[in-house]
Amino acid sequence: MLIRFEVANFRSILDPVELSMVAIDQDRPAARPVPNINESLLSVAAIFGPNASGKSNVIAAMTWLRNAVWESLRFWDDAVPVEPFAFADGPNRFSAFTLEAVIRGVRFEYVVEVDREAVRYEALFHYPEKKRRRVFEREGTNLTLQRGLGRLSGTRELLTDRALALSIARRFDEPLISDLASFILNIQTFGQRINRRSLGSPTFGATTRRWFEEPDGNDQPVLPGFSDPRDEFKADRAQALALLRMADLGIDDVVIDEHEVAFPGVDPEAGRVRKQRRIRLVHRAANERVPFDLSAESEGTRTWFQLIGPVLGALKTGSLLLFDELDASLHPTLSAEVIRLFCDPVTNPSGAQLVFTSHDTSLLNHLNRDEVWLTEKGQDGSTRLGALAEFAGERVRRSQNLERAYLHGRFGALPEVDRTGVLRTLGLIG
Repeated sequence: MLIRFEVANFRSILDPVELSMVAIDQDRPAARPVPNINESLLSVAAIFGPNASGKSNVIAAMTWLRNAVWESLRFWDDAVPVEPFAFADGPNRFSAFTLEAVIRGVRFEYVVEVDREAVRYEALFHYPEKKRRRVFEREGTNLTLQRGLGRLSGTRELLTDRALALSIARRFDEPLISDLASFILNIQTFGQRINRRSLGSPTFGATTRRWFEEPDGNDQPVLPGFSDPRDEFKADRAQALALLRMADLGIDDVVIDEHEVAFPGVDPEAGRVRKQRRIRLVHRAANERVPFDLSAESEGTRTWFQLIGPVLGALKTGSLLLFDELDASLHPTLSAEVIRLFCDPVTNPSGAQLVFTSHDTSLLNHLNRDEVWLTEKGQDGSTRLGALAEFAGERVRRSQNLERAYLHGRFGALPEVDRTGVLRTLGLIG
């Protein structure tokens, strides 16, 4: 589970900001005790704030770190694709990322400092028996490994100025490396501005489609003593269908089949026909069942369909799901249901976590004070991130109505609207 994430000098973020999943109010099911760190960790964190205050950039920073571990060895030959803060001395400073997580009962800390030219510093530490020990540390291309990790010595041969050591070392099947690398690589990011796939694309909703599409080979006989994969598929499909029906009570089933699509050829009178997989939702009305293409569904239903796969995948594997603008195109009831799925130990037995941004203040009614974070933009244009639970000390009571207090400006983080300026621009006042 994620313990904390810190980022500095990335997009609208200049000075370090930290998102912590450590619970303040521990006496509730949503706070998961972690004995090895003597803390309880949260399953949900929500980031609220005005438009352009940097909410999405916190999500983007965690996504950047995941992509960096996945791509640096293969694609960072010419430059490090980092976006430092554009003003002040941002372009001349390193961008820094720190992620702490507990995996299999062991706490890990991963640190990366980069600029556009190179990886300047990188380190991985773990805390066996609560004592900090180095797994590896590098400055430039000078790499130091923990004793006993000789199998990772090949990392030095592949290390370059722009390749992350973690990207290389994870290929050597060392648990101290692979556990943390897998945790990062399994982070999923979802959001309307991030997933810009068109409805006509065969990859639209692909993550969710796998929950409804029986995999090849499921017709093979099952050997004695082995579980039947068909049983697991049926259970997974039933869960996905139950969630889908929440978006539209008329949905009865999902059909995935192939259809022929004509593509124009070089000769205007000629064309090519290809088969593509398509998703259709079956609606029931009285005694009729009619399948509709996903493109014919409402935007809210399509968004919900896309979301089912990432949500169920995270809940099943205990991974981290990042969602930019959870409330976009979703009814507040569905957004609240996603939060409930992660907070409830019954539906989230593996400790999956959800970090999301939102403008929907009604969701504050489904969150505890330590699950809410606020962003504001400073005078220099940089993003500040703060915990609501720590706002003005003890005045944020556990029992306080968070939505009402937020809308009354109790915690700041509200857009400042110059109504006089708007009216003057529209010519309504002199």
